[in-house]
Amino acid sequence: MAEAAPDAEPAAWLASLRRTPQQARSRARLARVLEAAERILVEEGVESLTTTRIASEARVSVGSLYQYLPDRGAIIEALAAGYFAKLEAAMDALVEAAAAERWEDPVGVLVDAYAEIYRTEHGFRALWFGSGLTERTRAADREHKRRMADGIRRILLALRLAEDDETLARVCHAAILAADALAQEAFRRDTKGDTALLEEAKILLRGYLTDIAARYRLS
Repeated sequence: MAEAAPDAEPAAWLASLRRTPQQARSRARLARVLEAAERILVEEGVESLTTTRIASEARVSVGSLYQYLPDRGAIIEALAAGYFAKLEAAMDALVEAAAAERWEDPVGVLVDAYAEIYRTEHGFRALWFGSGLTERTRAADREHKRRMADGIRRILLALRLAEDDETLARVCHAAILAADALAQEAFRRDTKGDTALLEEAKILLRGYLTDIAARYRLS
């Protein structure tokens, strides 16, 4: 995940840094540092995310690391920004697919797509299920969920299941909050995702989608 961050969404992870690397070589070094941070996070837990430990793993000086990531909070925020970027890029791809296809089961497509990300992104799970999230990360997560909700809104419009208004934005936000809570619980229970709970999530969200479509009489 950290490796993909510089190419996928530079502004997302650079915004959390003390200073922005200007040269390609500096960005590559910082990407290597974030790769090392993710390895430590997955293998040893958030408590081991210190500048000294990460610098050693990435084979860079503590001084050069400190220019960008002065403490654990900054490291967590940079990693989280990369994870948010990947999730949002996946949502954008699903919006494009929804515009080009006609999904028989939109909820199934969305839940399965995000379950796969939870399943493969070990660093994301380690960070979210640990105890090291900063207040800035939690605030960024709230904004991230609003962007994800907007992705759901765009999907419903592409599938002609709703009309665009303030109510639609609100119900999409509610759907994302519910889906996220259920997904997190499913992966707390089982690193591969509790299949039964994910299926219950689909049933719940399908019912909500049916209600949304009925409100707009477009189903």
